[in-house]
Amino acid sequence: MLSRVGPFGRNLAAYGLSEAAAKASRLLVVASVARSMDAQAIGVAAAALAAADVLKALTENGVGQRIIAARPEALEATCATAHRIFWAWCLGLFALQCGVAGLIWALGGGWLFPLMLVILAAEYLFMPGGLVQIALAMREDKLRQTAAIAAGQVVGANLFSAVLALIWAGPLALILPRLLAAPIWLLAARRLRPWRPSRAALRAPLAPFLRFGAAVLGVEVVKALRMQADKLVVGALMGPEVLGLYFMAFNAGLGLANSFSAAFSIVLYPHLCAAPDREAALRRAVVLGLALIAPAVIAQALLAPYYVPLLFGAQWEGLAGVVSILCLAAIPGVLWSAAAQWLRSADRPQVEFAVTLATTLALIANTVVMAPHGLVGIAAGYLAVATLAQLAGAWPALSVAFAPRRAAEKGRTPKVGNMESGGMEGGCGPQPA
Repeated sequence: MLSRVGPFGRNLAAYGLSEAAAKASRLLVVASVARSMDAQAIGVAAAALAAADVLKALTENGVGQRIIAARPEALEATCATAHRIFWAWCLGLFALQCGVAGLIWALGGGWLFPLMLVILAAEYLFMPGGLVQIALAMREDKLRQTAAIAAGQVVGANLFSAVLALIWAGPLALILPRLLAAPIWLLAARRLRPWRPSRAALRAPLAPFLRFGAAVLGVEVVKALRMQADKLVVGALMGPEVLGLYFMAFNAGLGLANSFSAAFSIVLYPHLCAAPDREAALRRAVVLGLALIAPAVIAQALLAPYYVPLLFGAQWEGLAGVVSILCLAAIPGVLWSAAAQWLRSADRPQVEFAVTLATTLALIANTVVMAPHGLVGIAAGYLAVATLAQLAGAWPALSVAFAPRRAAEKGRTPKVGNMESGGMEGGCGPQPA
């Protein structure tokens, strides 16, 4: 079957399996902590992970995508500049997160929560040594290998968390494995695509990185807020115990279902960059993505009443309805992910940022408004708001891709910008042969 769907389908299958393995292993963690930790302890760890993930979104600054889209003659200069940006950026994020931890401790927030933030911040020290290599591998269509590396890192960390939670039932059991898995990722990335910065290489100008990266960074930060802000609001309004329950339901529902749309986004951007007709490529990708993803998501939602008590224990059976509702939010997420990558490949991340920001604000408002109605109300509102906002945001791109006139215009693509020595200025360059 994979031989019939082409390189995009094979890459999507690889990243889909990678994300599914990662989220399935996260279910083992959730099942372990459900049997060994109380909801309040889970809530403390969930708050630390949510805060760290919001800051970690700052690593998604568009620099790697500049490498993927660079012209062959500008590739080495682009990589040289990107390498310097990665080191400066990651060291800055490490200092920022440690500073936040120190401020919380100084304000009387205790020692455990700041310690967890510092441990999670140490992951930034391993990232810059492998980010250029990963971008080069994705540029060279080694997405199945990068998928395996990503899955290996996350699955290893989750398995260690599951074991640690059973023998040492505390919030740190969910935190430490994230740091311990970082060196494994670094070694694998450097092995997959060896690259070293050359002192003789020219440096690409910073301006194209800044123009493209500013909007991409805004998108990723707001996207992280969208995924984490509801947890922080639930914790603030309803307490750590309810947050622990919501964390469990979110990971068992939307966390697993969202893994498919995350895989879709990762694979689609390089595919659109290499496509001579982006709209036709978008149309085929959406059809294939929905055909693969929608049945799995619907099956997961229908089976939630059976696997929730089986995995987590009978005392968590009441969360099955929340899990089922959250699962379904992944389907409109796939459509918006496709439209967002099309916008990014056309050098229009500002539009993606505006839609993502509006969706995030609407979801935060939903959590505040629906909190008095309990977790089922929050989940139902999340599904309704996410569906309406994401379909509205995706409509302009999808209407172009699926318009009947596209069949007669196949091969015609709009000119979206000019190329500069730093790689792409206003669009995706060709993939290397």
